[in-house]
Amino acid sequence: MRSSIFWGAIAPVLIFSAQCASAASSWGFSDATVSVSTKGSGVGGGNKEKLAENKALTKPLQLGNTDTLKITLTTQDGKTAKRPHQAFLLLKDPVSGLETSSVFSIRESGKAKLDLTHKEIPSQLLTSSRPITASIAIASFGDSNPYLSKAFELAINNDPSSPPPSVEKPIRYGKLPEINHIFKSDPKSPVKILSLFFTAIVLAALPTLFTAWLSIGGNVNHITKAFSASPVSHGLFFGSIIAMEGIFFMYYTSWNLFQMLPVAIAVGLVTFLSGSRALTEVQERRFAGLR
Repeated sequence: MRSSIFWGAIAPVLIFSAQCASAASSWGFSDATVSVSTKGSGVGGGNKEKLAENKALTKPLQLGNTDTLKITLTTQDGKTAKRPHQAFLLLKDPVSGLETSSVFSIRESGKAKLDLTHKEIPSQLLTSSRPITASIAIASFGDSNPYLSKAFELAINNDPSSPPPSVEKPIRYGKLPEINHIFKSDPKSPVKILSLFFTAIVLAALPTLFTAWLSIGGNVNHITKAFSASPVSHGLFFGSIIAMEGIFFMYYTSWNLFQMLPVAIAVGLVTFLSGSRALTEVQERRFAGLR
């Protein structure tokens, strides 16, 4: 008894819900035409075919390499012309299953337009052995049911005098072949003949240097006094200069920059500290009147 009362009460609610669901509007279109115009045919050129909802054209449309596919329609939500959130023309290769989409240009009034040229179609579809399927998709937010149905078939006619469209292989993510890095070889030293030539020039200039030094008052006799007054500073200063020349020689012959720099910095620090103390000792002898 109670169950019959329950079902008697809920049955009208279920019937009303079913009626509301069945009464939900659906997206569609009206006043739709499709045409293929050849380049140079002018406005309105080409044969027009009328499109109807859920009814595809019986014969495929022919699209040449200089043709343009033109579609005009008015999108509707139920029986009211309205602009949807999205409307596409879907082109699909029935053999490979590859698919691409082109967007309709839609006004607020629902009037939509699409122009599609031969070159705008992906090369994967241009090489199809069978006519590709063209479907219209219309959908938007809300409770209205979307629309998707085949509209016509499109046969792609390529120019026989031109090379066939090249199809690029899609990117596949996976293991790639090993890459062997080839680094640039280390710079080589100059030719030995040039090195010996300039070395001989430097050595030949040394006698001239010592002669000029003696002529302006260089006193070799003060070497003993200098080393006796400050042996460490003079010894380190003279030794660091020779060591720096040795560093440059090693860099020229075998060392690289990263091997040379730390040693040069350390020797340069010794040269600076010992040289300062050695020059102080020389200044003291000058103040004492020793020249």
